[in-house]
Amino acid sequence: MKLALGTVQFGVPYGVANSIGQVLESDALSIVNHAKSLGIDTLDTAIAYGESEQCLGSIGVKGWNVITKLPEIPHDCANLSEWVRGSLNGSLARLNVEKISGLLLHRPSQLLEPDKTDLWPLLQQIKDEGLVEKIGFSIYSPEELPMLWALYMPDLVQAPYSIFDRSLAESGWLDKMSDAGVEVHVRSIFLQGLLLMNKADRPKKFERWGFLWQIWDRWLVDNNVSALEALLSFALSEPRISRVVVGVDSLTQLNEISESSVSHICKFPSNLSSQDQNLINPSKWHSL
Repeated sequence: MKLALGTVQFGVPYGVANSIGQVLESDALSIVNHAKSLGIDTLDTAIAYGESEQCLGSIGVKGWNVITKLPEIPHDCANLSEWVRGSLNGSLARLNVEKISGLLLHRPSQLLEPDKTDLWPLLQQIKDEGLVEKIGFSIYSPEELPMLWALYMPDLVQAPYSIFDRSLAESGWLDKMSDAGVEVHVRSIFLQGLLLMNKADRPKKFERWGFLWQIWDRWLVDNNVSALEALLSFALSEPRISRVVVGVDSLTQLNEISESSVSHICKFPSNLSSQDQNLINPSKWHSL
């Protein structure tokens, strides 16, 4: 199963389309159990996702491929090894597991800082010790990769990718990573649910991209497909991508995603791709 379950909603209220807030632990348990029955084997979380790791540990995630992320290393960090190992041990304790499938840096650009030269060897040592199977980067844009790639070879890279944000492929980095044997996971295929919204429900601050919404809405109607089917098919049909991370607020959403993931759409409109970070990078939305 190429889908992976994102669990940020288990720890914090998340998503521009989220109307129910943080997922209750009892609901998270139902979601995780059902995901397993669907053949999903990978869970994506992070230390920065509030109570997500703790929720997963309470649910029980042994037997799952769990990927978590180290947050930005504090500038006043006096002992890098102590901080990294303490952070990882905290994750393992909260998750109630002895090892995890993947450990990613939420701010991989810190590898390039003069006082962080020991960071990558430290991650490799942790991997050699068997505490994690894969180490790598969580990036916001492929523009982060050239300088990192020149110095470090990750096992795993997670990046945004969607019909509206094709920069990972258009930049050539998807090809390059695939050729190098780097595992690629993608997220934000729904842009926090923005791409699933009806025209009437989209926040007004996104009206400045009206020309894109017109193309998108018209294409969906002309091809008689739902936004969910199109967005899933776009990501899942890309052979160079190993996992497509999707987050859900409910069992209903998970079932809708599972049912819609079987659609195979051959051709997508090329003029929907955008390079405008104010649209494709949700971290920029607060300033709109």
